[in-house]
Amino acid sequence: MFAREHIEYKALNLPDRMDMPDDEMLSEALAFYDKMKRRHTVRDYSDRPVSRAVIEECIRAAGTAPSGANHQPWHFVAISNPEMKRRIREEAEEEERKFYDGGAGDEWLKALEPIGTNDQKPHLEDAPWLIVIFAQRWGHFDDGVRFKNYYVPESTGIATGFLLTALHHAGLVSLTHTPNPMKFLNKLLDRPDHEKPIMIVAVGHPSEDAKVPKVAKMKKPLDEIMTVAE
Repeated sequence: MFAREHIEYKALNLPDRMDMPDDEMLSEALAFYDKMKRRHTVRDYSDRPVSRAVIEECIRAAGTAPSGANHQPWHFVAISNPEMKRRIREEAEEEERKFYDGGAGDEWLKALEPIGTNDQKPHLEDAPWLIVIFAQRWGHFDDGVRFKNYYVPESTGIATGFLLTALHHAGLVSLTHTPNPMKFLNKLLDRPDHEKPIMIVAVGHPSEDAKVPKVAKMKKPLDEIMTVAE
């Protein structure tokens, strides 16, 4: 993507400028909150398919996220192949068994009790798509020479947030899953060693009897997550 001989600053007039009156700004902010508060993490998926085109556009939206030095240090692997999903589930459940058999520690396991999770992860096969997110420690110029990426966790985290928002906006549900360690994903998905897998996102439509933990609806009020200095 990057050419060493073309690394220089060039300015553009701000494209896609938005200029809303104040009341419209507030209306848009309230409408967005109303939509996002209806996003739920779902573990129960129907067999309704999701087109590749929808997944591609959601990932394209994630790729618009800001990043350190605009290096865009991420890679998304979208998987619908049933055999590949089965292998990912098997590997993930092996790590999860270690986690729930004492690797996590009593305090962490106690914190997870209201969520109702265990070492069984059928959603990794049931969901029509899995998206595995990789963070890239470095990139390459178009001639193959390596360069360092900056603010990799922060940049990839922002892109992941964009992805989850895009999936919800498209009418889909998702589940973020982080088995630890996740190095098995590099081998399964043929990704290079300089890419670190940070998350598996299950994507699809909720089953008719889908449930969510009651505690998941408990969100901190604004006065607990915001301080204003003016």
